[in-house]
Amino acid sequence: MLNFDPAHYLSVEQGAAQLADAIDEAVGREFERGLRNVAFWGVGGIAFLNMPAARLLQTSSPLPTYIDMGAEAILIDNVNVGPGSLVIFTSVSGTTKEAIAALEHARKKGARILTLVGTPDTPLAKLADITFCNRCADPTSSENFYLQTLFVALSILRRTTQFPQHQRVVAELKTLPKLLVGVKEQFEPRAAAFAEEIRDEQHHIITGSGGAWYEAWYYAMCILEEMQWIWTRPVHASDFFHGTLELLEADTSLWILKGEDAARPLAERVERFASTVSKKVRVFDSRDFDLPGLSPDVRALVSPIVFAAAFERLSSHLEKVRGHDLTIRRYYKKGDF
Repeated sequence: MLNFDPAHYLSVEQGAAQLADAIDEAVGREFERGLRNVAFWGVGGIAFLNMPAARLLQTSSPLPTYIDMGAEAILIDNVNVGPGSLVIFTSVSGTTKEAIAALEHARKKGARILTLVGTPDTPLAKLADITFCNRCADPTSSENFYLQTLFVALSILRRTTQFPQHQRVVAELKTLPKLLVGVKEQFEPRAAAFAEEIRDEQHHIITGSGGAWYEAWYYAMCILEEMQWIWTRPVHASDFFHGTLELLEADTSLWILKGEDAARPLAERVERFASTVSKKVRVFDSRDFDLPGLSPDVRALVSPIVFAAAFERLSSHLEKVRGHDLTIRRYYKKGDF
């Protein structure tokens, strides 16, 4: 596979999976301390990687769960966050200035802080009450943080609801790293062909629903826009019919990410309509990937992780065929703005 080290990738993702029990123990101690709510205060694209876990809690657990943009949380205070709150931050570098400011704001309000970082001995690691570090970088970080935040959510879920399948679900998730290597192998031929197909296309619409939506949003903003400077319109499948459909023409590029959770019909609806208009409807379905040993309910949980693993292959091939290295930036981290 192009620019891919299976052993390194497996090491990183297994590192994330191996944190499951330690994360569960840490969450248990927070309940002993009187945990009354959880807040995910994300900053930038990495915030999208928290969202499947956060939404799982919002829809499946009675424990109040809040989602705020870290930078905005300082300006528009969330009165629900304070003593008894656990505020969660994720960061590859551990140095994101907006995240550090939001963390300090949450601490002043009396909240406790849990950070998941990819770099040790950094401000976000040192300032937290609880921190877990699993070394990772951009090509491996999405799966890493999707998985770790999912462990946090599952730990809360089993303590706040009837969730007898917790042990089975976590056991299956621990097998995911090896399966993700298989996902990359399965997607490699399509990634190479698709990158060649779209190498000169400069405009795309990307949609999805449920957990898959967050990977659609992330890939549009953080890869196609930031790393390839391609104009991209991410739109949730439920909003597609409230404006975006009017942009469709015969040559409009539309990517549809179809996951396996209860929101899948929303993406299928977009596919049915869009296929009657555009000849460039590109469907990516997590059901197409062989994931031996995973039960249907676990497959539904990991759809965004599967897409993240697959699309990294596409990123590598886009980088090559477009002659645009993924690390090239015009403005990001090149000024104090």
